[in-house]
Amino acid sequence: MSSTLRTTQFSVLDRSRTIEGQPQGAALRDTVALARRAEELGYHRFWVSEHHSVPGVAGSAPTVLAAAVAAATSAIRVGTGGVMLPNHRPLVVAEQFGVLESLFPGRIDMGLGRSVGFTGGIRRALGTGKDATDDFGSQLAELLGYFTGTQTAHPQVHARPAEGLRVPAFVLATGAGAQVAAEAGLALVVGDLRRRTKLVEAIGAYRAAFRPSALWERPYVVVSGTVAVAGTRAAARRLLVPEARALAYSRTHGEFPPLRPADDDGAAMSDREREFYDEALHGHLHGTEDEVAGELADLIARTGADEVLVTTSTHDRAGLLESYERLARVTGRAGRG
Repeated sequence: MSSTLRTTQFSVLDRSRTIEGQPQGAALRDTVALARRAEELGYHRFWVSEHHSVPGVAGSAPTVLAAAVAAATSAIRVGTGGVMLPNHRPLVVAEQFGVLESLFPGRIDMGLGRSVGFTGGIRRALGTGKDATDDFGSQLAELLGYFTGTQTAHPQVHARPAEGLRVPAFVLATGAGAQVAAEAGLALVVGDLRRRTKLVEAIGAYRAAFRPSALWERPYVVVSGTVAVAGTRAAARRLLVPEARALAYSRTHGEFPPLRPADDDGAAMSDREREFYDEALHGHLHGTEDEVAGELADLIARTGADEVLVTTSTHDRAGLLESYERLARVTGRAGRG
């Protein structure tokens, strides 16, 4: 095993993907169960995501789900990957994380993104617009100011019980968002693994522009991506098929659907959908334990990542759990799996 795999932190991001034919609530309960298993396997963090009006994702309220995950576990760090700040008032976000940190001290992470709703209708329902990302820097500064008691956007307004608490903050971004993270002195979460050159460039720019802060004295880089591990490379690829098919469907039909079995691979696809499907399967880390170990070591060497955040989704729940168990062995986790 490469020494970098033993010294690099590995964490899990679960998007609460719904399964065709199952109630949406089952996806949320599966997320909590996966968090328990991730803790047993020795993963460092467990994060949940935010999506709105998406049939294929049940995770619409990440701070609520994070509370359930934290209550069901005892040691693993719990957070969001992430709360989309343009969708919320910074005061409310500060209050939510203040409550989480007060209930689960020393275990909460505040992962923040700058995305807005997927469609105009969703954005209107959230009370935001496409240009809301332009204010991300000021929104972030206001949010952090509620924790330190130094925000000036709304004089005499205080976030209770957030003020005075220390919650590690991460920015999920590339490009302009990565620049904001660097200037604010926050950790950076960056993907996607399919575009390695741009990934390395974004990380380099972030490190060069980083300004130390009270939360992070030095740059901290979390590389996020899909990793699938199985007994054979073909079996590992099979785990990727349902998500790739859903992504291709969303690109051609405008709706991200629940996951279907891998047996549907290639069924009734248009030529354009097939192109998106093939693209969606490209660039992810998948294979046997030895194959994935080598690919991960290369990824960490190229990026200098401090941490790898794995965000695999598939229809085969047993296969997904096995993949995380195999990955724990690959990376030398100290869990009981």
